[in-house]
Amino acid sequence: MAFTLPALPYSFDALEPHIDTRTMEIHHGKHHQAYVTNLNTAIENTEWADKSIEEILANVSRLSPAVRNNGGGHYNHSLFWQIMGPGKGGVPTGIIGDAIQGSFGSFDAFKEALSKAGMGRFGSGWAWLSKDAQGKLFISSTPNQDNPLMDLAEQKGTPILGVDVWEHAYYLHYQNRRADYLNAFFNVINWDAVAARL
Repeated sequence: MAFTLPALPYSFDALEPHIDTRTMEIHHGKHHQAYVTNLNTAIENTEWADKSIEEILANVSRLSPAVRNNGGGHYNHSLFWQIMGPGKGGVPTGIIGDAIQGSFGSFDAFKEALSKAGMGRFGSGWAWLSKDAQGKLFISSTPNQDNPLMDLAEQKGTPILGVDVWEHAYYLHYQNRRADYLNAFFNVINWDAVAARL
């Protein structure tokens, strides 16, 4: 069963002014589509062709770099689109607010730690909020299109929020100002979607 590009749950311009329309169009329609196309090509006529993306990532150390890069790209971006939304952001409440408070001490401390993970990633990659096998939240960063679901991840867990720090995620609008992009990202986090993943 071939993977497909998931539709955005909002319009391309819905995250303005924090994430611009043109970036969303290229990021979703070109970059993510390429990951899907290349992943399907890489697993075609193999034992992995009918496996879920989670199964593939859990065994990615045994697979080709094409599967690792494009499978990670597909999973990461599929999550990324879902955990953002127009008119969102702010300080989370309820189950996710309590979990962040309990794990990091405060929302400001969490925000600082996630931003630091994103800023500290040299080159391209992702910053993550994930839960470990015991349900404890942690922040990590991975290179390229790796993620905490992969069997080769330094810190393994289930991602509940991810922020893309590849230049293609922000360069048209923010140029080299990754810190400004990361700060803007907090204005579009869909905390209900993050809580549902928790």
